[in-house]
Amino acid sequence: MSAFNALFYGKHGEGIRYLFTGGLNVVITWSVYSVLVLLGMNPSLSNAVSWIVGVSAAFVLNKIFVFNSKTHERKEVGKEAISFTLGRIFTGVVNIAGFALLYDLGMDGEFFGVEGFFAKIVISVIEIALNYVISKYLVFINKANCPAE
Repeated sequence: MSAFNALFYGKHGEGIRYLFTGGLNVVITWSVYSVLVLLGMNPSLSNAVSWIVGVSAAFVLNKIFVFNSKTHERKEVGKEAISFTLGRIFTGVVNIAGFALLYDLGMDGEFFGVEGFFAKIVISVIEIALNYVISKYLVFINKANCPAE
């Protein structure tokens, strides 16, 4: 087994793959956030827009690459997509409200010249953890490991 396969598909492969794709989403959302703030957009609005952009590819990446979901029937994929979207809306609300709270509590300092970046980092860590739990246990449930219904 190659080092890549051992890392990404070994005992802890799912977690490694989730962190990898989550990291990619963080880079995307932080980049969008930074550009929008530097262009003069309000930090809270920039945060909301960056979340929407970052989530856009997350369903496909998580379904195929992270959780290896084998559902292909339209009805089953639709259920996954709805559950995933509702979970992301929940964590999006946590992100937006949590960012505003942290920002108002004093995490508004600049980092790399971007106002509020510390609040963005803290709330992103919380959001990633919540998204993993929701995706693993509520959305992409491995039917092979579930008891017969």
